[in-house]
Amino acid sequence: MTEPDRRKVREFARHVFGLYTSASLAYMIDIGHRTGLFEAAAAGPATSVELAERAGLDERYVREWLGAMATGGIMAVDGDTFTLPPEHAAALTGGGAKNVAPMAAMVTLLGRNLEKVVDAFRTGGGVPYSAFQPEFTGVMDQLNRRPLDELLIDVWLPLVPGLPERLAAGARVADIGCGTGHALCLLGAAFPHSTFVGYDLSADAIARAEQEAADGGLANVRFAVADVAELAPEEPFDVVFAFDAIHDQVDPAAVLSAVHDALVPGGQFVMVDINAQSAVADNLGNPFAPWIYGLSTLHCMTVSLAEGGAGLGAAWGEQTARRMLAEAGFGEVTVTPAPGQALNAIYATSRP
Repeated sequence: MTEPDRRKVREFARHVFGLYTSASLAYMIDIGHRTGLFEAAAAGPATSVELAERAGLDERYVREWLGAMATGGIMAVDGDTFTLPPEHAAALTGGGAKNVAPMAAMVTLLGRNLEKVVDAFRTGGGVPYSAFQPEFTGVMDQLNRRPLDELLIDVWLPLVPGLPERLAAGARVADIGCGTGHALCLLGAAFPHSTFVGYDLSADAIARAEQEAADGGLANVRFAVADVAELAPEEPFDVVFAFDAIHDQVDPAAVLSAVHDALVPGGQFVMVDINAQSAVADNLGNPFAPWIYGLSTLHCMTVSLAEGGAGLGAAWGEQTARRMLAEAGFGEVTVTPAPGQALNAIYATSRP
């Protein structure tokens, strides 16, 4: 065995410790988001005492948190005064899609089931979806709501030729794996002549979806708890959407076939899913790839394997997606990187 280069060993060890540091900071960002510390810091420079008063929090905890923020390059410090630069505030505050702070909650959530995932490495199987509930519903809602608000109607829909016009004229539309239903509520409000139904396995998510539709007075939007692998509507749909819902299905092939059969001839299927390639070597230049594979191991793949499923995983990639869509009977597929959301791509196809 070749003796390792000691310099390279030290460099790699520092790299690994940097990963641990980043993981620790992810927890700190989650705390800052949940407690309103970033919003309070964005109001202007402050000492730990002043920031704690603004946020209504315990000063000792705020002081230690500020230490992590300053040494982690998230906030600047001058003596006892801490400042959140405006560029950093733009990425950590506000209700828009540019606020990446809510993503930290996913790191926190996934860590809770680490022991169960380790057991699955040894024995097979996986960690069921129920083990991530009810927190997972709220985390996904926070991650999806902002980009959907800003991008779905005006940016993403026009990328699919004829889709906005079809919805405006009046269409029967489904959203499979709809979660808390925010996408359908946006669509229902924007296209009152169409009717919409959302399906999801989570009763908690569907309850929240029904409440949002009721609060919005959306009589053209309804929801149901259902397994979309058994999708069999009384009347076929003109359009079916799937927002980050296919890759973690127990039987994704059956779901795609069910979607195909549930569409009218010429009906459109729009799938927003992870923007990745199917081969690991082709993802080496993708800065999001480690996150995608990690998320898949800790959630997307394991929830499928827990039910004896395919375990497709988040990094199933464009090549596998195209093959599976073809096997389900769909026609030509176009793939477009999702504007404003680099992690995703928009797949558009139709039933011949």
